[in-house]
Amino acid sequence: MTGPGARRRDVAAALAAATVALAAALAGLAVPATWGARTTADEPHYLLTALSIARDGDLDIADQLADESWRDFHAVDLPLQEQVLPDGRMVSPHDPLLPLLLAPATAWFGWVGAKVTLALLAAATAGATVLLATRRLGVRPIVAGVTVAVGFASWPLAAYGAQVYPEMPAALATVVAVAAVTGHRVRGREMAWLVAMVVALPWLALKYAPVAAAVALVGLWRVRRERRLAVAAIAVLAAAGVAWLVVHQVVWTGWTPYASADHFVERGEFSVVGFEPDPVGRSRRLVGLLLGRDFGLVVWQPAFLVAPAALVVGLRDTIGRTLVAVLAAGWLTATFVALTMQGWWVPGRQVVVVLPLLVALVAAWLDRTDWRGARATMLVAGLLGVATFAWLVVDGLAGNLTWVVDFATVGDPLHGIRRALLPNYLQVTTGTWVRHGVGIAVLGVIGLATVHAERRRSPARADAEPDGSLVHDHQ
Repeated sequence: MTGPGARRRDVAAALAAATVALAAALAGLAVPATWGARTTADEPHYLLTALSIARDGDLDIADQLADESWRDFHAVDLPLQEQVLPDGRMVSPHDPLLPLLLAPATAWFGWVGAKVTLALLAAATAGATVLLATRRLGVRPIVAGVTVAVGFASWPLAAYGAQVYPEMPAALATVVAVAAVTGHRVRGREMAWLVAMVVALPWLALKYAPVAAAVALVGLWRVRRERRLAVAAIAVLAAAGVAWLVVHQVVWTGWTPYASADHFVERGEFSVVGFEPDPVGRSRRLVGLLLGRDFGLVVWQPAFLVAPAALVVGLRDTIGRTLVAVLAAGWLTATFVALTMQGWWVPGRQVVVVLPLLVALVAAWLDRTDWRGARATMLVAGLLGVATFAWLVVDGLAGNLTWVVDFATVGDPLHGIRRALLPNYLQVTTGTWVRHGVGIAVLGVIGLATVHAERRRSPARADAEPDGSLVHDHQ
């Protein structure tokens, strides 16, 4: 049953999770990215673009580079990513929506303002994820609130609440878009939200286009019988796509922002996916993104080991299948399109855009499962991940490690045990493949056991609500 009381509990759970997410993101704000740098890799270039937008009203950072405006957040010399374009401009090879979002705070408060802005976006994403779980998947507020809070107080979500990358804004856009298309009916207001989020995702980064396409297709399918609404949405999306291409030709002198990068000059902008992509070799990432020793999810948050169970539960109804489809789009992009899963960044970066959907599905499984001790076990596993993040923060503030260079040296002994058990895809040996095979077997057992449990159990008592969600009786 739902009503004002139930909805107040939903909102209370969302606010609680948002508060935890904000605190976790801010906790690591002062930990340096690398030795001698508050930010590194792409981060300084996003910040320089934000400064250029605020001060000059354009994306040309040539004057910021000449003035060494990066010194406040990158004390060592800054490696260039930009080439000098024919008209003398230097434009970072990144889409501009993140710098645009960060420009006011960066202009007034520097790198700290930018990171606080991202922390607030992380809080909003956590709150939205709770509401997605409760109002679309029917998860009880207490289960949704605790699950999301634990997820956002662990790597990678806690890290990208303060790292200057587009991952967290993209995750928020994805959650909002999925919520818009999974209600009982998709009307003009919901379609407007969907279109806005779909348009925003590629302006955050081109790599989010498959996720945007997946959720757009779901939305268009939902309104296929309302021809005017469908045609209007298609027209807006088509116009936005043309505008994206035209702007990139004018500003970046190519079809993508990578056209302005100095490291893609010889082989072209599309070499960003790799000079000789190997789809078969990259297929190991299907599991590696979850089980990798350093860059997988499980080593940092063990609760993600139940991902197969969450997917099985998600596939049981239309709303869950929508989440699984969008999650799959992001996961497959990280597997086959991304240049690497292990780079100069905090682990898990490539899947952050869809990770809140997985957290919501885990909450749905937890709320539904009959496995004895499942909730207590998952709470312990989740708290192990939170403890590892806390240890990272303490070690980082003490000057023992940085976010990017040596995070694997964190002093948490239980993290060290997990790390020893998981496959190392950076040094592929026989042991790597043995661990890889064992990991696949464990994931398969979890998935098959959930399928068996779903077949045996009777349907949970639920009420179909006016907004289309399957909401358990909260009374």
